[in-house]
Amino acid sequence: MRYYPVNLDILNRKCLVVGGGSVGTRKVITLLDCGATIIVVSPVASEKLLELADNSVITLKKRPYQTSDLDGTFLVIGATDDEELNRQISGDAEKLNMLCNIADRPKVCNFILPSIVNRGDLVISISTSGKSPAFAKKLRKELEKQFGEEYAEFLRLMGAIRKKLLRKKHQPEAHKHLFEQLISSGLIEMIKNNKKEDINSLLFEIFGKGYDFESLMKTDR
Repeated sequence: MRYYPVNLDILNRKCLVVGGGSVGTRKVITLLDCGATIIVVSPVASEKLLELADNSVITLKKRPYQTSDLDGTFLVIGATDDEELNRQISGDAEKLNMLCNIADRPKVCNFILPSIVNRGDLVISISTSGKSPAFAKKLRKELEKQFGEEYAEFLRLMGAIRKKLLRKKHQPEAHKHLFEQLISSGLIEMIKNNKKEDINSLLFEIFGKGYDFESLMKTDR
């Protein structure tokens, strides 16, 4: 296996994107979804990036890249069509032992970005180790059909139940079998079909009073 799979916590971390075109814009949107603090460096920028900058969602520096742009940065993504510039970004990042991805250039990256299926807290990553992005895209589309939005609701509910149990000083191991029972009882299908009465009956059967869908989902907001 060429790459070590990992999920990075980039909440409030400074991330740099070099390049303001369509590719750079897509990278920025994904980073924003994960809560990063984003700086974009590019002489030109898409309408979306200009809008985000105008609303102070990102910092946009409309000028060419400088090595000093990496100062204090957690990771950098190069999203330009300038091969020489891409190599410079990669080399600068390597000297600083910094995480670096150059779009569509796995040989000059120290990490690559998988294709993603996102359903709330459920994140399914598909990687072909850079060998076939087209196949990764195909698999992503197939998985998107298989895993619908009900999985996001399911995980919100599971998280709320777990939080409530832990507040009662239950040890995680003590209620492992309860979650296994919940998962095997068709809860996801109930959520998908909006069968709230069935969900509440199941919750009562397993956990007793005080566990109903509506109140639990409110606590997870």
